[in-house]
Amino acid sequence: MKLFSVALTLLTSSVAFYFYTPLPDGIREPKKLMLLDATFKTVSKFAALKQQLGFGHPIRTIRTFRETLLESDAGEDFVPGVKVTDVSFSGVPVRVYETSGGGGSLRRGLLYFHGGGWALGSAKKGSYDKLTRMMSAELNAVVVSVEYRLYPEVQFPEPYLDCLAAVKYFLSEEVLSKYSVDPERVGVSGDSAGGNLAAAVAQEISQDSSVSVKLSVQALVYPALQALDFNTPSCLQNHNIPILSRFALVQFWIQYLGADLSLKEQFLSNQHSGLEQPLLSPELRARFNWTLLLPPEHQKNHTPVVTDKGLEGILEKVPGFLDTRASPLLASPDVLSKCPKAYIMTCEFDVLRDDGLMYTRRLQDAGVQVTNAHYEDGFHGCFSMLFWPLEFDVGKRAFKDYIRWLQDNL
Repeated sequence: MKLFSVALTLLTSSVAFYFYTPLPDGIREPKKLMLLDATFKTVSKFAALKQQLGFGHPIRTIRTFRETLLESDAGEDFVPGVKVTDVSFSGVPVRVYETSGGGGSLRRGLLYFHGGGWALGSAKKGSYDKLTRMMSAELNAVVVSVEYRLYPEVQFPEPYLDCLAAVKYFLSEEVLSKYSVDPERVGVSGDSAGGNLAAAVAQEISQDSSVSVKLSVQALVYPALQALDFNTPSCLQNHNIPILSRFALVQFWIQYLGADLSLKEQFLSNQHSGLEQPLLSPELRARFNWTLLLPPEHQKNHTPVVTDKGLEGILEKVPGFLDTRASPLLASPDVLSKCPKAYIMTCEFDVLRDDGLMYTRRLQDAGVQVTNAHYEDGFHGCFSMLFWPLEFDVGKRAFKDYIRWLQDNL
C-alpha cells in the first residue's frame, strides 16, 4: 500500500510537471491555457515520433488531430440566417458567407485569411468557420474565407498568390455586383500568418493600376510581418508562452520560405541578418529596427542582437527573407503611403507583438490612419478562442472590438 502511494504521488507530480507552464501574472485563466498548451505539445511530440518511424509528415499528423477533435463543421444552426457556399475564385477554393437580410441594399465585403503558420488551419472547419459566420452576421457582410494552399504541399509565394488571386477576382465589378457588395466598402483581414497575407495583399492591391476597385480597410490580427529579427523584445519576453513559442515561430518561417531546417539555431541568433549581409542596406535595416520603431515601454532593457558575419549568402539563397510579399514590414514608405486605413491587434504576451507595433508606427509615419488595439492580457491565438472548450474572455473582448471597428470603418 505504501509503495502504491509513493508511485501515485510520483505519477501525479509528473503529470502536474508536464502540464505546468510558467505563465506571467498578466495572463488570465492560466490553468486553461496550460491545459491547451500541454495538449498541443503532446500532439506535436506524437507527430514527431510518427515521422521518425516513417509514418508521414508531422504537419499532416497534426492536421488530422485538429480535424478529428477540434475542427468539426459549425453547422447551419450555429448562426441562423447566414448562407454558406463553397465555390472557387480564379481556381482558389473559398467559402462565402452571406446574410439573408439587407432589403436589396449594398453590403460590406470582407476577405479573410486564416492563421496557422502557413501550414495549419482551414477556412471551412473549426473556429475559423464559426468566426466568419459570426463576422457575416454581425457586419451584415459578404465574408469570403480563402482556403489557400499550405506547407508542406507548397511554399512561398504560393499561399500569397492564392490569396491575391481570390481578392482580385472578388474585386471585379461583375462579382461585387453578383454578391450585392458596395465597391467602396471592401476590406481584407487575417490573423497571424493570415495577417501576414492580408498585409501583403493590401500593399499589392493598393499599387496595382489594373485593379479599379481598391480595398478600403485592412484588419490585421497579431500579424507575422518580418523574418529578419527573431530577437525583438517580444520574442525574448514571450519565448515560451503558448500558443506560439519563439522556436515554433522560426520553424514556421523556415518552412514557409523554403530555408534549410537545420539552420534553426542560426536564425534564432539572427545570423541570417548579420552586418556583413550585402543585401541589407542601412535603409532596409531601419525598416525593422525596433529601437527606432517601438515605444520605450516595449523596448524595456533589451538590446539588439546583431551578428557580424553570420550566414554567408543566405539572403541570396532564400530571397523570400527580403521579399515584401513575405515580409510586409520591409515595404518602402511610398508603398505604405498608398495602403488603406488599418486596424492592428497586438497582444502583450505574444512573440509577434512587436511586428504589429512596428508596422503600426511605419504605417503612421507614411500617413496611414491606424488603430492599434493592444491587449495587456492577450496571448497569441486568443482571437479565435471564443468557443468551448477553447473559450477565453480576452478572445471575446478582442472579437467585439474588432467587429466594432469594422462597423465604424468599413
